[in-house]
Amino acid sequence: MRRARIALACAAGLIAGAVQAQAITAKGDVSWNGKTTSMSAQAEGSFVLHAPAGDRSIAAQKLRVHTASPLFDGLFAMAQDDLGHDSVSAIKDGAYDHGREIPCVCFATGDKWPYVWTRDTSYSIDLSLWRIDPERARNSLRFKLSDVREPSVPQGLYVMQDTGSGGSWPISTDRVVWFLGARHLLDDASFADDTWRALKDTLAQDRLYVFDGRLGLYRGETSFLDWREQTYPAWTEKDVRYIGESFALSTNVLHYQALQLAAQLADKKHDAAAKDYRAQADALKQAINAHFWRADRGMYMSYLGPAAMPVDSYDLLGIALAVTTGVADTARARQALANYPAWPAGSPVIWPERKDQPVYHNRAIWPFVSAYSLRAARTVNDAPRIVHEMDSILRGAALASYNMENYELVSQAVHVDEGKLSGPVVNSPRQLWSVAGYLDMVITGVFGVGDDGRIDPKLPASWVAPLFGDKPSITLDLAGQRVTLVRPAKLDGDLLVAQSQQRKGNETTVQLKAMHSGAKPLRMNAPLFGPEMPDAPVVAASAKGWQISFEGKGVLYLDGRRVGPIDGSLAVPKGTSRQCFQLTRVGDGGLESLPSAATCKGDEARLAGAGPWEWKATSDGDTNVSFDYMNNHGPIQTGVTAAVKLLDVSCDGAAPQRIPVVMPHSVGTQRSTTATFSARAGALCRFRLDQGFNMSDLRHNAHYTGEQGGATGPVNDASVEAMLLSPLPGTSTP
Repeated sequence: MRRARIALACAAGLIAGAVQAQAITAKGDVSWNGKTTSMSAQAEGSFVLHAPAGDRSIAAQKLRVHTASPLFDGLFAMAQDDLGHDSVSAIKDGAYDHGREIPCVCFATGDKWPYVWTRDTSYSIDLSLWRIDPERARNSLRFKLSDVREPSVPQGLYVMQDTGSGGSWPISTDRVVWFLGARHLLDDASFADDTWRALKDTLAQDRLYVFDGRLGLYRGETSFLDWREQTYPAWTEKDVRYIGESFALSTNVLHYQALQLAAQLADKKHDAAAKDYRAQADALKQAINAHFWRADRGMYMSYLGPAAMPVDSYDLLGIALAVTTGVADTARARQALANYPAWPAGSPVIWPERKDQPVYHNRAIWPFVSAYSLRAARTVNDAPRIVHEMDSILRGAALASYNMENYELVSQAVHVDEGKLSGPVVNSPRQLWSVAGYLDMVITGVFGVGDDGRIDPKLPASWVAPLFGDKPSITLDLAGQRVTLVRPAKLDGDLLVAQSQQRKGNETTVQLKAMHSGAKPLRMNAPLFGPEMPDAPVVAASAKGWQISFEGKGVLYLDGRRVGPIDGSLAVPKGTSRQCFQLTRVGDGGLESLPSAATCKGDEARLAGAGPWEWKATSDGDTNVSFDYMNNHGPIQTGVTAAVKLLDVSCDGAAPQRIPVVMPHSVGTQRSTTATFSARAGALCRFRLDQGFNMSDLRHNAHYTGEQGGATGPVNDASVEAMLLSPLPGTSTP
């Protein structure tokens, strides 16, 4: 470990001394950290890449660019060549059909991931693949739709949440990313009908099981950042309840986009539901801005803990999606991008980094996220971020000879050796969303081809010399469309935009002009690592209430609400119900660590057994209820058998209440997610757990052979040991 610490320190030291370099040099090559790549143009549109790992021959491709840079032209061909290898007639994964091939004219996720995964495929299609091969894109998306095989639960057509933390959905809830890709492919009537059905059914299901009406947000894990101890507190490695009760920026923005699409499609069908979908989308946008925006950082937080506890952690994909979907207004969009840190090699997918975690999501550049960051930067004319992401995407592909899954943040290497912290832990060549991100960087980033076919170039001035050389123009040949950019007369600015356009048939010629974007410089001086997470707080009874002790500077939270700074000890009055305390450590610049595990004090009622139960309310108002349970139907990091129940609560004098409760895969006996119900003092309440819905109920998962809940039938079960109740203070029941 000492060796790894020294390596980290050396890596951090490189940051201060590094100078951001232009990706393509005047010689037409890429040089970085002592490694160089160049390209030789061959006959009839073919190329040979001369890279550190050796030469790679690249055949001529259908789509072409014509610039002064053989490297730029050849890397565009290389991305298409990578895509050709990812375009398959059969897919396979060890967890499905015992690893046998499944016929599917689809996009495979990458060299090491020859399957179709919901989020990878959907982001890839949204970035560019919908325009490259629309039929294969539809096939791939259709593969991730399923009807229901369990007759006792509501039927419908649903998007599948892939295997994931705690047994998948509803701990992971970003399956709505499917609609981000599908929205481009609705010119096919049959596919549009499937999309509309899946959209209605999936949104209704998520509204029931993962929407928190009090906060107006959807619960669940961050999209794409699904290796929990890399980004969530380390103690979630063995207990994912926290993740299931938390709220992620990216996942909420994806729900916002899906609701917007639902409103648009309902309008086209003259469906009265359009008004409700639009109202839900507007309310969600307001809730995201109210809860995720952190004014002292000028950024949207990556996720919130249960009860909307703020977490001083940020991720680039979530921020980029907030910008490109319009969740962020122009002022916040510019501020968030300007405040998100960058390193000379590129932009990290999370910030701050974790000292105790290897390189994967931590300390890493992911090209597909860089592509979304490029889109966000184009939205607000952030020229420094535009050139930074374009440089990073091109340089990574050139030096690695493939469009790789990820790179280490400081070196942009495909692997660094740092003992237990080595990584990226997994890195796949021709990773589908990296390929799609590269293609989008060229098609949209350089030539400005929009989703609707309009041309809106925003080319950084620093790319003029390598792309144009002595040429008056550069050209992109898409299928049935040609775009020509004409160099500006003067380069008196940092961003080139359209001065005028001429369209003749399928050819568009754009005269460029330079402008000053006025964007702030990149934030290159942020600390690399966040403070180390403290242990759970020590809480002792005292004459003043609960006495919390902590060595060093920290912040104390009570039931998700900030109590205040702590430096030594702090007293908190005892409440009338269970109270849970968490700590963060404060580092340089006031940056807080991830939150500690909770220490809870105070009484709660414990009713043993698996139910049904009866209990008499002790006060007017709301009561929290959870369950001690065990779910051993799969390992905690994967599977499709998170137990999902509906708690039926019937209290005298009140209407029945039905509240979702999730019991994810566990390590021994753990506590379920928390439900909240209302009752009057003295009312007798009766409780029972009814069966809910989980991913094993989907017909498609009959193919799942990795764990339980697959070929032998659905599994939605947990061993319940007791129900626990804790009345909340300061509430009242009408």
